[in-house]
Amino acid sequence: MNGLLLAIQFFTVLPIKKELPIGRKEVTAMFIALPFVGAAIGAVMYAVSLLMIDVIGTGTLLTAVFIVLTGIILTGGLHLDGWADTGDAFFSYQDREKRLEILEDPRLGAFGTMALVLLIIVKVALFHEILAQDLGHIALFIALPLLARVGMNLYLSTIKSAKNKGLAYFFKEKIGTGSVNLLSMVIGGAVLVGLGYVVGNAVLPLLLFAVIAVGLILFRNWSLKHFGGVTGDLLGTFIEGMEALLWIVVLVSL
Repeated sequence: MNGLLLAIQFFTVLPIKKELPIGRKEVTAMFIALPFVGAAIGAVMYAVSLLMIDVIGTGTLLTAVFIVLTGIILTGGLHLDGWADTGDAFFSYQDREKRLEILEDPRLGAFGTMALVLLIIVKVALFHEILAQDLGHIALFIALPLLARVGMNLYLSTIKSAKNKGLAYFFKEKIGTGSVNLLSMVIGGAVLVGLGYVVGNAVLPLLLFAVIAVGLILFRNWSLKHFGGVTGDLLGTFIEGMEALLWIVVLVSL
């Protein structure tokens, strides 16, 4: 239970007014619970889509805006902040140490702003197309955020920390890598199989698995090359980018 509460406390804006232990056991449990927190966020986003279209009667574009806004509100913009900071750092074209300094800078630069705006536009456009083509199955809204966080768990567990400080370093020191890897793969595999059954498409799970696997390898190598490892901002970047990629897979395959 502490793991779930920690996942909610760290990765959402929901108030958990309780001082929780953050030892190895609890941090490991937090990352095991994190995919389910993503699934819950996706379920709320689906509920918003139903409210907007079926109750209020809005069109798909405005509904898509509110779906994206819901995700931002529930996470407190945490992952988007990482995406924007990563954009500033990477497109600075500085050396590795300078890029890590830029990640720590709370100010938002021009490249981060452009990366942020582009991502939001892409996500709104994706949800607009998903709804317009009647592909907004509740199973997809639940499964894709979950799968993105499963991928993030594997990314975190298989890469070194870029710094000897910060949130990612703290998690790397505390996390039980073997347990997180094993249970994340079991959770992800079960969800993929179930998703294929629910949506009636056996190819979709294979495509989603391939995108997660290839994306994980490429992003891991990119992180090592340009940042020397993982940071908290790169974790958020992975989630945001992977969610968008998985929705693109749905859009082109169903």
